[in-house]
Amino acid sequence: MSSQAIREELCKYAKKVVANKLVVGPGGNLSAKFEGFMYLSPSGFALDEIEPDQWVEVNIETGAITDTGFRPSSEVLMHLYAYRANPDIGAIVHTHPPYCIAFTLVEEELPIMFPDQAALVGKTLYLPYVLPTTDKLADAYAAVVNEASTVLLGNHGLVTTGRNLREAYYRTEVVEESAKIFLIAKAIKEPKVLTDAEYEEIASLESEAYRVQLLQKMQ
Repeated sequence: MSSQAIREELCKYAKKVVANKLVVGPGGNLSAKFEGFMYLSPSGFALDEIEPDQWVEVNIETGAITDTGFRPSSEVLMHLYAYRANPDIGAIVHTHPPYCIAFTLVEEELPIMFPDQAALVGKTLYLPYVLPTTDKLADAYAAVVNEASTVLLGNHGLVTTGRNLREAYYRTEVVEESAKIFLIAKAIKEPKVLTDAEYEEIASLESEAYRVQLLQKMQ
């Protein structure tokens, strides 16, 4: 892996985010880490329009920005603080998925309901609304980033982390599908969720462990 390869991977998953309607317009931001730097989406760009050389290089330790002529995403502090709080994080995907946002308007705790959610995501946390792009949001997110790989931001969206972009991105898809399933079921009756024992049983399956390992190793 090289910084150029990271930039190309970011373009690949940024296009997936837009194609799957997980953001609209210039919303959302992605980053990936490489050798002490993070590569973050530039401010004001639609994610699917970013070219490899336009991702902004930021020193994770100092916060210094490489002079590329582009400003980093306004959520730069949220990404920086998360990488500092958890060195195991390799990528961060922040999106505005419609079902996730709708969920945060009426609920807080997203229950575990089906096998993919149990195996690939597990617990999803909820943060009440905090003004976007501020150090208050960055502090609030960094305070819980070690507790779960997926965090719903009230009235705002979703942040997912992974050891690589592939893992962080697919967690985004699974949480959005989970929120969608919950809201559809809730409109009919109270959803049946997995018990703790059922969740642990799925998590212990060798086949699921293999899938998780693949996500962590592959780009």
